[in-house]
Amino acid sequence: MLKRTLVILCLLLSGPAHAVLNIKITQGMEEALPIAVIPFAFDGDPQSLPLNMHITIANDLARSGRFKPMDVSDMPQKPSDFQDVNFSDWRLLGMENLVIGSIKSRDDGSYEISFRLLDVYQGKQIAGFRITTTRSTFRRTAHRISDVIFKKLTGIRGAFNTRIAYVTVKKQPDGSKQYALQIADADGFNPKVLLKSPQPLMSPAWAPDGSKIAYVSFEGNNSSIYIQNISTGQRRQVAAHRGINSAPSFSPDGNRLAMTLSKDGNPEIYVMYLADGTLRRITHNPAIDTEPDWAPDGNSLAFTSDRGGSPQIYRVNLDSDRVKRITFDGSYNARPRFSPDGKLITMVHGENGNFRIAVKNLEQGYLDVLTRASLDESPSFAPNGSMIIYATAGPRGSELAAVSADGRVHQRLALQDGEVEEPAWGPFPPSP
Repeated sequence: MLKRTLVILCLLLSGPAHAVLNIKITQGMEEALPIAVIPFAFDGDPQSLPLNMHITIANDLARSGRFKPMDVSDMPQKPSDFQDVNFSDWRLLGMENLVIGSIKSRDDGSYEISFRLLDVYQGKQIAGFRITTTRSTFRRTAHRISDVIFKKLTGIRGAFNTRIAYVTVKKQPDGSKQYALQIADADGFNPKVLLKSPQPLMSPAWAPDGSKIAYVSFEGNNSSIYIQNISTGQRRQVAAHRGINSAPSFSPDGNRLAMTLSKDGNPEIYVMYLADGTLRRITHNPAIDTEPDWAPDGNSLAFTSDRGGSPQIYRVNLDSDRVKRITFDGSYNARPRFSPDGKLITMVHGENGNFRIAVKNLEQGYLDVLTRASLDESPSFAPNGSMIIYATAGPRGSELAAVSADGRVHQRLALQDGEVEEPAWGPFPPSP
């Protein structure tokens, strides 16, 4: 949002790390689908498994707000084989779908996992697979199963097997702050620290293949843009010009990086060709132009500008350099992010002193305000377009929240130690 951006610009011009996010659904869909995820049968000691597969799957589905998993204690039976399912019992309970499965240990320490998604009223299997996994990939396998179920029953590709990036801020005993750039699974588990710094870190942006993250660091008391390899930790500085270096955004092909630079005077939008570092200046206006985001086709950028007198969203065509204003509702619209299909833009919408998450329908022209708090910022679409993650003011400071693109599902992602901000939802993982 530009209000936050102006604070950042002042910083620029002047010179707990492994805690798990606790996700709480604060509002779901009234018509959530009933589903029973039955405990998977295992040929060994269940306590030896890395996690309870059925619990992770049920939590994924519940977290989407579209499903209402049955409590295990209420299940009339707990079959793991198709032939053992008594469909009439489940029909009497109004259950529409069952998930059954089994886990078999292998001599090499890996596991063979099979699952079936069953339609209760048709009495047949409608999805399923068998896969070999290891202890380190056990949770991701559970997320993959959740993705299959979600896609089959909603028609939307699941995004449970994805990751998020965010910045944590923790006060130190001496009053200073410790910043950490982290990534985690979309459900908040498996957090990993990519970088710690006593200076602010901000604006993480994923490469389209999920292998790298670009971000802004204030180390050395000046803003710089870095790109860091997630697997190796290796990073390189790509922009450290005099003045502002901020708001990186990868192009859909991963070959270019949009950013805000003030090296020629006031903040303008530039595009860097990563192969050789060549810069192309995109905007030419005495106003503040910042927070660029690529349209999915790579042919245009949305950005924030106050060239009309107040912060609003604009779109520039990269072939013609033609700039078009996108938002007109309210006195403040900033931090644009395209939906994966390019039909929506999410943003921070300000009116009457409140800053909330909104979406603009680019085809029909209307703006829909999704949240009800007073200080929301940094929205980011899930790669399937179904949810938007953002930062909001919480009882202990800044924390993360998520809302569905239609506004019907709301979640809070609380970090118990410190604050968490600047979220960015990562892309789908490469196909296995």
